[in-house]
Amino acid sequence: MQTREERLLIIDDDEVFCHVLSRALTRRGYEVIVAHDAEQALTMAAQYSPSMATLDLKLENSSGLKLLPELLATSPHCRIVVLTGYSSIATAVEAIKLGAVNYLCKPVDADDVLIAFERQSGDPDIELADNPPSINRITWEHIQKVLQEHDGNISATARALGMHRRTLQRKLQKRPVRR
Repeated sequence: MQTREERLLIIDDDEVFCHVLSRALTRRGYEVIVAHDAEQALTMAAQYSPSMATLDLKLENSSGLKLLPELLATSPHCRIVVLTGYSSIATAVEAIKLGAVNYLCKPVDADDVLIAFERQSGDPDIELADNPPSINRITWEHIQKVLQEHDGNISATARALGMHRRTLQRKLQKRPVRR
């Protein structure tokens, strides 16, 4: 097996996911470094200058969207793919605007991640959905958009949405609604 020149940084607070993805990418010849929080990610990026990184959108104590520009400032040539189990149109758009090269919804495997890094342009032939998103999905995405507008502040988001803070917290703890 030949070793690639590329160093890949995995940033995710899920240690099992990191271990599995790290092993799979190492087997494919990548030099893999793992960070479980924003501070560790910035330290690793400065120390190792990765050419690629996967970034979890929802880290335990921070947002991947807030970390994204800091990572690019530390390692400007790094291509970043955002991964999330809490996908929404608003966060996908913001991730791309902030400099991510792609955005994937979990669960993903190593092949999905590598394909995301390889795709450098949009696909005009992508299949369009037959049905519009459900009202529950639209609600979920609207909540995510307003939360993003308020920099993740739950209280401010709840006020903007006209709902009780605890109700919003319960809604945010649930997995995103399927389309």
